[in-house]
Amino acid sequence: MSNIQSYITNHKDRFLNELIELLKIPSISADTAYKDDVLKTADIIKNSLVKAGCEHVEICQTDGYPIVYGEKIIDPNLPTVLVYGHYDVQPPDPLDLWDSPPFEPVIKNTELHPEGAIFARGACDDKGQMYMHVKAMEFMTTQGKLPCNVKFMIEGEEEVGSVNLSHYVKANREKLKNDVILISDTGMIAKDVPSITTGLRGLSYVEVEVTGPNRDLHSGLYGGAVANPINVLTKMIASLHDENNHITIPGFYDKVENLSDIERAEMAKAPFSLEDYKKALDIDAVYGEEGYSTNERNSIRPTLDVNGIWGGYTGEGAKTVIASKAYAKISMRLVPNQDWEEITELFKSHFETITPKGVTVKVTPHHGGQGYVTPIDSIGYKAASKAYEKTFGKTPIPQRSGGSIPIVALFEEELKSKTILMGFGLDSDAIHSPNEHFGIWNYLKGIETIPYFYKYFTELKT
Repeated sequence: MSNIQSYITNHKDRFLNELIELLKIPSISADTAYKDDVLKTADIIKNSLVKAGCEHVEICQTDGYPIVYGEKIIDPNLPTVLVYGHYDVQPPDPLDLWDSPPFEPVIKNTELHPEGAIFARGACDDKGQMYMHVKAMEFMTTQGKLPCNVKFMIEGEEEVGSVNLSHYVKANREKLKNDVILISDTGMIAKDVPSITTGLRGLSYVEVEVTGPNRDLHSGLYGGAVANPINVLTKMIASLHDENNHITIPGFYDKVENLSDIERAEMAKAPFSLEDYKKALDIDAVYGEEGYSTNERNSIRPTLDVNGIWGGYTGEGAKTVIASKAYAKISMRLVPNQDWEEITELFKSHFETITPKGVTVKVTPHHGGQGYVTPIDSIGYKAASKAYEKTFGKTPIPQRSGGSIPIVALFEEELKSKTILMGFGLDSDAIHSPNEHFGIWNYLKGIETIPYFYKYFTELKT
């Protein structure tokens, strides 16, 4: 691997240009208006894997968007690494909060990224991080440095729940057989503080609809006499937390894993400045469940958040109306041992129970997934740790993430292998938000570090 840095330096401009071209395509899986763009992106990923040295690459059709599969088997007796990533992206809304168009990538120098960062939807989540693996593969194959077998499984529905990927995995256990799964869809503590994600929260995502009168009503003639669905919905949502920001759904915490004081003390060793955290978000105070720190609230504790709420008139000017309906989208981040389907049912039952007279409620589950924890004494974790030590010059810190990758728990259940989460993004990269970006330094550092994982994993495994 001694020439990895010179290889990256020599091909830096091409690596950046290829990623920029990929980011120009609005592969938004949640919106069928972008179907052709999602399919186009799958074709590009297929071609990229071929150029990177995969000997067998195919587009696998599903009931939704396709999965791009590629492999290079150099010796069946050697270990096999399965790389997972996704080529779909979140919707870019709200567009007016972007400093530059979300699908017209630009490179800007920032205080945190003086060498530049690529601003575009999907830059970090997950096109940039997924493409690091493609370029790392290119280096290993062209330079004769690939020490083991590799399989790629890149999907187009991660941002909408990976339903069809789960079917694909269950139907292709032998094809996907591996010794470890490698994913870069997470982050690290800071540019100078590498970390490995050892836990992910699960997810339950629902939509609620509150219906009142059979039509929109004049607020002067009917106001105060008829239940207003928007008023009712906001009161119902507010009741889902108590004065200590504890979720009030009966049974919600029954299976929550409570970490020991020792484990919490280890987590607290990670560098963290509350003042810097507030400054970065332009807030004057943090908020959350009583009795827990900020880093605990966003990683080892479950949450319930409204992701969108609408109803009535929202156009320019005034329209005095009581809407017939009001809606909200709600997500619950779950910790290990909480079953997402069980939590969804608990939410549905509770929300229906607290419905006042005068309105009806409909709860529609969308998607979800289980939480996940990976042990730090596994060969995969040790290999990842050594890889970071090699390229960063320091030992990475294990940390739990507040985010969710629902498919990870299924991988272990169906493929019987552990997942290693080697993320190179930063908390400030604004994933899922306007002005998402990915530092050029982070992108190239990922390409440099990943080949060492293959090297050390093969050595430790054999």
